[in-house]
Amino acid sequence: MTDHNTECPMTDVPAQAERILIVDDDPSMRTALMESVRRLGFDVQGAIDGADAVERVSRYKPWLVVTDLKMPRLGGLDLIKEIKSRSPHTLMVLMTAYGTVETAVEAMKYGASDYILKPFSTDLLERVIANLKARGADASMSPSAPIDQRSILTQDPGMVRLLSTVEGVAASQATVLIHGESGTGKELLARFIHSRSPRAHRPFIAVNCAALPDGLLESELFGHERGAFTGAIMKKIGKFEMAHTGTLLLDEISEINMGLQAKLLRVIQEREVDRVGGREPVSVNIRVIATTNRSLYHEVEQGRFREDLYYRLNVFPITVPPLRERPADIPLLVRHFVAVSAARNGLPQPTISEAAYAMLQDRRWKGNVRELENVMERAVLLAGNGPILPSHVLLDFVGQPVSCAPVPSVPLPSANGSLWEMERELIFQTLARVNENRTHAAKELGISIRTLRNKLREYRGTSCQVLA
Repeated sequence: MTDHNTECPMTDVPAQAERILIVDDDPSMRTALMESVRRLGFDVQGAIDGADAVERVSRYKPWLVVTDLKMPRLGGLDLIKEIKSRSPHTLMVLMTAYGTVETAVEAMKYGASDYILKPFSTDLLERVIANLKARGADASMSPSAPIDQRSILTQDPGMVRLLSTVEGVAASQATVLIHGESGTGKELLARFIHSRSPRAHRPFIAVNCAALPDGLLESELFGHERGAFTGAIMKKIGKFEMAHTGTLLLDEISEINMGLQAKLLRVIQEREVDRVGGREPVSVNIRVIATTNRSLYHEVEQGRFREDLYYRLNVFPITVPPLRERPADIPLLVRHFVAVSAARNGLPQPTISEAAYAMLQDRRWKGNVRELENVMERAVLLAGNGPILPSHVLLDFVGQPVSCAPVPSVPLPSANGSLWEMERELIFQTLARVNENRTHAAKELGISIRTLRNKLREYRGTSCQVLA
């Protein structure tokens, strides 16, 4: 039987920027993905395997090819190499089953712009395509980190068991409370739960409860009517309503004050939202996942968190172990972050010396995976075209003793100077790369904007060269 969705139209072919080719030997998966992409407004074709895809690319000339890894005749890796050799500007996204992260990183070396770990929701594919579209021409040269695409990379036996347990819980409607230190990946786990739930094709809405002041947080969560308060010039839909039929993540829920906790409890119990200034409650059908880096039970004992809300949230508690308890994950994550950072910065992927690996394995990682990612980003920049050595692994980036020397005029920081000099030079080069935008520079460096301002004041006080 002919798959009519894969037939190549001979007339009225849309502009290349609107064409996407889906390559998968599973007909049901191929059809589902094609329909999802078509809903986004793209013209789409399907190919039954890599060999079929090569033939179609020459005629169809797609902007993006989304391919499975394991297929008959020609697999995903060989397809990426083949298409990139013929059409370097064609973007490639690899779909790969859980447990094949090494192959996915290899695919990025061959020119893939991104990869997605199976199984995944069509919402995730839509976000990947939207990100590539937004990045435009740079997307072919700057693949984004798969961790930003909500993948969990692990080979630690404990984490694998945890994920197996979580997959069972994901199929239920139970409220989940995720405990863990900052940087362990609590939000990633929440997205993992959503992607494996019956709500996977519905909205996933995240709210950082620590990022907004109390007044704004109430309006952000519950919404408001026009004229509800000064400045409310139009009606605003809150996050609870935005998450209707899907999942709402309340990130760092311990930061919510007691007054707002009472309103939150009512919404979770009644599944009804009262907008600020509203007259009628609005019904919502949502699943709630909450995260915290504190012990909520201890917060209850200290009178800072409502006991009734705690028990409403604590239906299924999960604790994400810190990175220091997952030593098997460190080599995997190091290789992953090095590959992604090198690709993002347009650098060759460096090797990592055994001595550098030893330093990374011995680290306690108080900042967990987020800290490791920042350290490897800096190491890639410092290594330049050479291997990553211990001198490139800046484990204590901020707060080094002050010394002063002229700023070398080199493409990347030199490992021959003091740690303070390398820190200063990396800050200057990061600022130059982001056109002196301190907010963007601080984000890239993994430090706060306040820390960046303090470091720049420190450099000015030492009569060193400072970028304006």
